[in-house]
Amino acid sequence: MSRLWARFSGLFSSRTLVGMDKTGNRYFARTEEIDGVMKEKRWVVFKGEQDPTSVPVEWICWLNGQRKKAPTPEEMAELEARRERVKLNVALLKKEEEERKAKEGKATSIGKAAGPDLKSFIRQFPTDSEGNKIEEATDSKDVPSDKNSKESQKPKEVPEYIRKQPESSEPTGSGETFRPGTWQPPT
Repeated sequence: MSRLWARFSGLFSSRTLVGMDKTGNRYFARTEEIDGVMKEKRWVVFKGEQDPTSVPVEWICWLNGQRKKAPTPEEMAELEARRERVKLNVALLKKEEEERKAKEGKATSIGKAAGPDLKSFIRQFPTDSEGNKIEEATDSKDVPSDKNSKESQKPKEVPEYIRKQPESSEPTGSGETFRPGTWQPPT
Protein backbone atom coordinates (compact mmCIF):
# COMPACT_ATOMS: atom_id res chain seq x y z
CA MET A 1 0.00 0.00 0.00
CA SER A 2 2.82 2.37 0.84
CA ARG A 3 4.40 1.66 -2.51
CA LEU A 4 1.17 2.59 -4.27
CA TRP A 5 0.92 5.77 -2.21
CA ALA A 6 4.55 6.66 -3.04
CA ARG A 7 3.84 6.24 -6.73
CA PHE A 8 0.69 8.33 -6.53
CA SER A 9 2.33 11.15 -4.62
CA GLY A 10 5.43 10.97 -6.84
CA LEU A 11 3.24 11.47 -9.88
CA PHE A 12 2.49 15.02 -8.83
CA SER A 13 5.63 16.04 -6.97
CA SER A 14 8.44 14.97 -9.29
CA ARG A 15 6.93 15.67 -12.67
CA THR A 16 8.63 18.13 -14.99
CA LEU A 17 6.82 20.21 -17.57
CA VAL A 18 8.61 19.54 -20.86
CA GLY A 19 6.50 21.65 -23.20
CA MET A 20 3.16 22.63 -24.70
CA ASP A 21 1.70 22.39 -28.18
CA LYS A 22 -0.42 24.95 -30.02
CA THR A 23 -3.71 23.38 -28.81
CA GLY A 24 -2.71 23.77 -25.15
CA ASN A 25 -1.86 20.14 -24.36
CA ARG A 26 0.92 19.93 -21.76
CA TYR A 27 3.66 17.27 -21.83
CA PHE A 28 5.38 15.97 -18.73
CA ALA A 29 8.24 13.63 -17.86
CA ARG A 30 9.68 12.11 -14.72
CA THR A 31 12.41 9.60 -14.00
CA GLU A 32 11.69 6.63 -11.79
CA GLU A 33 13.41 3.40 -10.88
CA ILE A 34 11.73 0.25 -12.16
CA ASP A 35 13.38 -3.09 -11.32
CA GLY A 36 16.69 -1.39 -10.61
CA VAL A 37 16.71 0.51 -13.91
CA MET A 38 16.06 4.23 -14.20
CA LYS A 39 13.28 4.84 -16.72
CA GLU A 40 11.80 8.07 -17.98
CA LYS A 41 8.00 8.17 -17.97
CA ARG A 42 6.36 10.55 -20.43
CA TRP A 43 2.72 11.58 -20.65
CA VAL A 44 0.36 14.25 -21.88
CA VAL A 45 -2.30 16.22 -20.01
CA PHE A 46 -4.97 17.29 -22.49
CA LYS A 47 -6.54 20.71 -22.41
CA GLY A 48 -10.27 20.18 -22.28
CA GLU A 49 -11.54 16.95 -23.84
CA GLN A 50 -9.13 14.03 -24.11
CA ASP A 51 -8.65 13.84 -27.87
CA PRO A 52 -5.58 11.81 -28.91
CA THR A 53 -5.91 13.11 -32.48
CA SER A 54 -5.03 16.60 -31.24
CA VAL A 55 -1.47 15.50 -30.41
CA PRO A 56 1.04 16.55 -33.13
CA VAL A 57 3.26 13.90 -34.71
CA GLU A 58 6.43 15.31 -33.18
CA TRP A 59 5.00 15.01 -29.67
CA ILE A 60 3.71 11.48 -30.39
CA CYS A 61 7.26 10.49 -31.36
CA TRP A 62 8.57 11.99 -28.12
CA LEU A 63 5.91 10.24 -26.02
CA ASN A 64 6.72 6.87 -27.62
CA GLY A 65 10.45 7.31 -27.07
CA GLN A 66 11.31 7.64 -30.76
CA ARG A 67 12.80 11.07 -30.00
CA LYS A 68 15.22 11.67 -27.17
CA LYS A 69 14.51 15.41 -26.89
CA ALA A 70 11.14 17.09 -26.92
CA PRO A 71 10.34 19.31 -29.92
CA THR A 72 11.15 22.97 -29.40
CA PRO A 73 8.66 25.77 -30.14
CA GLU A 74 10.91 26.94 -33.02
CA GLU A 75 10.90 23.45 -34.54
CA MET A 76 7.12 23.20 -34.19
CA ALA A 77 6.65 26.60 -35.92
CA GLU A 78 8.98 25.57 -38.75
CA LEU A 79 7.15 22.26 -39.27
CA GLU A 80 3.76 24.00 -39.21
CA ALA A 81 4.95 26.44 -41.89
CA ARG A 82 6.19 23.52 -43.98
CA ARG A 83 2.83 21.75 -43.68
CA GLU A 84 1.08 24.91 -44.87
CA ARG A 85 3.42 25.15 -47.89
CA VAL A 86 2.67 21.53 -48.77
CA LYS A 87 -1.09 22.17 -48.56
CA LEU A 88 -0.72 25.19 -50.87
CA ASN A 89 1.36 23.17 -53.35
CA VAL A 90 -1.24 20.38 -53.40
CA ALA A 91 -4.02 22.88 -54.04
CA LEU A 92 -1.96 24.46 -56.86
CA LEU A 93 -1.31 21.05 -58.46
CA LYS A 94 -5.00 20.14 -58.32
CA LYS A 95 -5.90 23.46 -59.95
CA GLU A 96 -3.33 22.94 -62.74
CA GLU A 97 -4.61 19.41 -63.36
CA GLU A 98 -8.20 20.63 -63.64
CA GLU A 99 -7.12 23.35 -66.08
CA ARG A 100 -5.21 20.80 -68.17
CA LYS A 101 -8.23 18.50 -68.29
CA ALA A 102 -10.45 21.41 -69.27
CA LYS A 103 -8.05 22.32 -72.12
CA GLU A 104 -7.97 18.76 -73.44
CA GLY A 105 -11.74 18.60 -73.28
CA LYS A 106 -13.29 15.41 -74.59
CA ALA A 107 -9.98 14.06 -75.88
CA THR A 108 -9.23 12.52 -72.49
CA SER A 109 -12.31 10.31 -72.53
CA ILE A 110 -11.31 8.75 -75.89
CA GLY A 111 -7.72 7.90 -74.84
CA LYS A 112 -6.16 4.56 -73.96
CA ALA A 113 -7.93 4.33 -70.62
CA ALA A 114 -11.32 4.06 -72.33
CA GLY A 115 -10.54 0.82 -74.23
CA PRO A 116 -9.92 -2.67 -72.84
CA ASP A 117 -6.40 -3.82 -72.08
CA LEU A 118 -5.99 -6.45 -74.81
CA LYS A 119 -2.38 -7.34 -73.98
CA SER A 120 -3.25 -8.55 -70.48
CA PHE A 121 -6.25 -10.42 -71.91
CA ILE A 122 -4.10 -12.24 -74.48
CA ARG A 123 -1.49 -13.17 -71.83
CA GLN A 124 -4.09 -15.39 -70.18
CA PHE A 125 -3.86 -17.92 -73.01
CA PRO A 126 -0.84 -20.26 -73.15
CA THR A 127 1.53 -20.09 -76.12
CA ASP A 128 4.61 -22.05 -77.13
CA SER A 129 8.08 -20.57 -77.65
CA GLU A 130 7.26 -19.47 -81.22
CA GLY A 131 4.18 -17.56 -80.07
CA ASN A 132 1.70 -20.10 -81.47
CA LYS A 133 -1.36 -20.78 -79.38
CA ILE A 134 -1.38 -24.18 -77.67
CA GLU A 135 -4.71 -25.87 -78.22
CA GLU A 136 -6.24 -27.83 -75.39
CA ALA A 137 -7.08 -31.49 -75.98
CA THR A 138 -10.76 -32.04 -76.70
CA ASP A 139 -12.84 -35.19 -76.42
CA SER A 140 -14.65 -34.72 -79.74
CA LYS A 141 -12.51 -35.95 -82.64
CA ASP A 142 -15.09 -35.33 -85.33
CA VAL A 143 -14.59 -31.55 -85.32
CA PRO A 144 -12.18 -30.70 -88.19
CA SER A 145 -9.47 -28.08 -87.70
CA ASP A 146 -8.66 -25.21 -90.03
CA LYS A 147 -5.23 -26.65 -90.88
CA ASN A 148 -5.70 -30.26 -91.85
CA SER A 149 -8.55 -32.53 -90.83
CA LYS A 150 -6.29 -35.65 -90.69
CA GLU A 151 -3.85 -33.96 -88.30
CA SER A 152 -6.62 -32.80 -86.02
CA GLN A 153 -8.00 -36.33 -85.68
CA LYS A 154 -4.61 -37.74 -84.59
CA PRO A 155 -4.12 -37.68 -80.85
CA LYS A 156 -1.22 -35.45 -79.93
CA GLU A 157 1.70 -37.46 -78.65
CA VAL A 158 3.17 -36.38 -75.35
CA PRO A 159 6.99 -36.70 -75.27
CA GLU A 160 8.43 -39.41 -73.05
CA TYR A 161 10.39 -37.00 -70.82
CA ILE A 162 7.19 -35.13 -69.94
CA ARG A 163 5.27 -38.31 -69.07
CA LYS A 164 8.05 -39.51 -66.72
CA GLN A 165 8.16 -36.29 -64.70
CA PRO A 166 6.75 -36.59 -61.16
CA GLU A 167 3.72 -34.44 -60.41
CA SER A 168 4.95 -31.77 -58.04
CA SER A 169 4.21 -28.11 -57.49
CA GLU A 170 7.94 -27.40 -57.15
CA PRO A 171 10.02 -26.96 -60.31
CA THR A 172 12.56 -29.72 -60.96
CA GLY A 173 14.89 -30.73 -63.76
CA SER A 174 18.02 -29.65 -65.54
CA GLY A 175 16.41 -27.13 -67.85
CA GLU A 176 16.36 -29.36 -70.93
CA THR A 177 12.58 -29.56 -70.89
CA PHE A 178 11.94 -25.86 -70.37
CA ARG A 179 9.43 -24.34 -72.80
CA PRO A 180 8.67 -20.62 -72.36
CA GLY A 181 5.04 -19.68 -71.89
CA THR A 182 3.73 -23.16 -71.09
CA TRP A 183 3.89 -23.26 -67.28
CA GLN A 184 0.56 -23.01 -65.47
CA PRO A 185 0.22 -22.76 -61.71
CA PRO A 186 -0.98 -25.93 -59.97
CA THR A 187 -4.68 -26.12 -59.23
